[in-house]
Amino acid sequence: MHNVIAKIGTTEEYFARGREIARQIDSGEPLTPEFTLTFEDAADMFAVMTPARVELFRAAKGTPSSITAIAQRLRRDRSSVKKDVDLLVTAGLLDIEEVPFPGHGRQKFVRATADRIQLQAEVA
Repeated sequence: MHNVIAKIGTTEEYFARGREIARQIDSGEPLTPEFTLTFEDAADMFAVMTPARVELFRAAKGTPSSITAIAQRLRRDRSSVKKDVDLLVTAGLLDIEEVPFPGHGRQKFVRATADRIQLQAEVA
């Protein structure tokens, strides 16, 4: 697993980080196992990283669980949890694994892709 940094940044900072990663690869330096989500505005970051989605991320850490099991644990509606799971999968924070379920087709399990998320925001 890697760590995720969700932060506010400019386009220039985004491309500078990409150039630094390319430089590290070219020089054979080891890369830090982290994933950065860059948002242009704090409001955009907090629209994605709501308190309910942060709790969902926490619930998905450890042993993979079904969406239904996570919804029950969080005392939330399953369809709302499914929508949040889909958004966090798109953001790269969760992963869905389909496994054979003997006699019943396949079942989907949700797991966190990181050990932690670090939120960085500066509002001026």
